[in-house]
Amino acid sequence: MKPADVGLAVMVAVIWGLAFVASRIALDELSPVLMTALRFSIASVPCLFVPRPKVAWPILVATSFTLFLGQFLAQAYGIAHGVPVGLSSVIVQSQALFTIAFAVVAFGEWPTRMQAIGIAIAACGLLMICGTVGYDFGVAAFAVLMISPISFAIGNLLLRRAQDVPMFELSTWLCLVAAVPLLALALASDGVQPTWYALTHMSATVLVCMLIIGGVSTCIAYWLWGRLLRDYTAAQVAPFALLVPFVGSAASSIVFHETFGPLRLAGMLTVIGGIAVMLLSKRAQIQPKLA
Repeated sequence: MKPADVGLAVMVAVIWGLAFVASRIALDELSPVLMTALRFSIASVPCLFVPRPKVAWPILVATSFTLFLGQFLAQAYGIAHGVPVGLSSVIVQSQALFTIAFAVVAFGEWPTRMQAIGIAIAACGLLMICGTVGYDFGVAAFAVLMISPISFAIGNLLLRRAQDVPMFELSTWLCLVAAVPLLALALASDGVQPTWYALTHMSATVLVCMLIIGGVSTCIAYWLWGRLLRDYTAAQVAPFALLVPFVGSAASSIVFHETFGPLRLAGMLTVIGGIAVMLLSKRAQIQPKLA
């Protein structure tokens, strides 16, 4: 990779890591549904200037509802209900484990030996983290948060159906498709008056956080990441995502004084180690399904 593109990949990972902290701050004033709706509403503004990508509506909706709506709504719910920011960033990155597992079922892409080892390592780490559930956050919050990497993984596979499409156009329209039902859900679940009050009495800090989350982390960062994936192989780009949980955990420890017990810290490092083995191993071989 060119040095400039390496810098871009690192910058995107840092932005995504810091976005976890910004989300936690915004959730002090906004409900998870409203915060997620605002995220995608801001990110979808460029739809006013770019045409809809040539992707069938069912694929566009399914990809948006998994890759964006499901992933980030579950993530916001988990953080809002006590799951630490640093831990959340690690759990979300476990999507690599689920992506490989689902690819076996959907496309018959069997993992290599090293990828299978990485899956086993990451799974052990998740089990270690599960052993810490119930001390500072509930089982329900953790269960909902686990929807995030699963939705992320399904969205990754659906994204394959939208090949040869400009990434900026695709990402902004995916945001718009997610924003519409989220706004309706916010009005239905939070109420019209509480939603209006939250929007009109938003503090300057939360407003800045939402602009960062929606405009920078979602709109710009996903566009840059898509450009990198277009210009380089996934094996060259994907490992930079390993920086996200490290940035998120470090930033959370500074801003919120977040600490981790020995078992949880060991589980987080084990998950990241397993993901590293998966991403740095050779590409999975594609085997045809039996009739």
